[in-house]
Amino acid sequence: MERTAIGKLADWAVYAVLRLVICVVQAMSLDACRGLARWIAWLAVDLLRVRDQVLEENLRQAFPDATEARRRDLKRQMWEHLVLMVCEIAHAPRRIHQTNWYRYLSIPERRRLVAHLLEDRPLVMVSGHFGNFEMAGFTAGLLGFPTYAIARELDNRYVHRYLDDFRRVKGQYMISKDGSANEVKEHLDRRRTILLLADQHAGPKGCWIEFFRRPASYHKAVAVFALTADAPLVVCSVRRTGKPMHLEIGLEGEVDPRTMPAELKGIEPLTQWYNDRLEAIVRRTPGQYWWLHRRWKGEPPKKGRAAARSSRQAA
Repeated sequence: MERTAIGKLADWAVYAVLRLVICVVQAMSLDACRGLARWIAWLAVDLLRVRDQVLEENLRQAFPDATEARRRDLKRQMWEHLVLMVCEIAHAPRRIHQTNWYRYLSIPERRRLVAHLLEDRPLVMVSGHFGNFEMAGFTAGLLGFPTYAIARELDNRYVHRYLDDFRRVKGQYMISKDGSANEVKEHLDRRRTILLLADQHAGPKGCWIEFFRRPASYHKAVAVFALTADAPLVVCSVRRTGKPMHLEIGLEGEVDPRTMPAELKGIEPLTQWYNDRLEAIVRRTPGQYWWLHRRWKGEPPKKGRAAARSSRQAA
């Protein structure tokens, strides 16, 4: 009981510090946030070398021809992006509304995106740990399209509740990743929109697909949801275009189970299809990807290696 009480107290202390930081960030201008982000990026890369080994390994894998100076620049860009992402999340509920959203958000393919959201069918939207992905559900809800995102509950229940409230305020609802299959099926049966971050490690039993020329394990659920629920699969991104809070919501690819080519009607080829779109997004703006995230873990079984090669060739 004592350890539990101490744990709760520690969680509350972390939450209190987080709320204090959020209050300070909300009192700052966005230009000041950018200055802070650049300073923290320099601190993380040049002085403290935070997770530098992971960053170096990932960047060498993704961009084998990049110079040391280029890799260092990408590390700084990534840390600056992560800090700005937190600042944007803190500012968004107070700054972006139904009457002014277009000042901050551009949606070049809005007709196609809205057509999918309005269609009387379930929809599966996927993205990755790229750009300010938290703003995808926020924006959809702001414009009147509720979404349901699959995510793991945080260990700190106070922080989890705070983030959940941020998501719910505009109509994004969370589905716990643990034991979510039945709940997701229910939402798809009701023709709702499911959001997923599709670049998370799925373990040795996942679907092994090439990402930046190296096999990575993907969850099979994305392809299964689309194929079994007759749901269009849309690959999207939220990319910062310059100033903080100036974001572009992009549509990278779309495929419909009713009209897709026969060679895509399988878990492995469909997973490779959306993964290729995610890779294209990252290659265009690599400084906004979470390179500190261990995307490549372990090695696939021999069968997985063969499947990854065949899926890449088919795609």
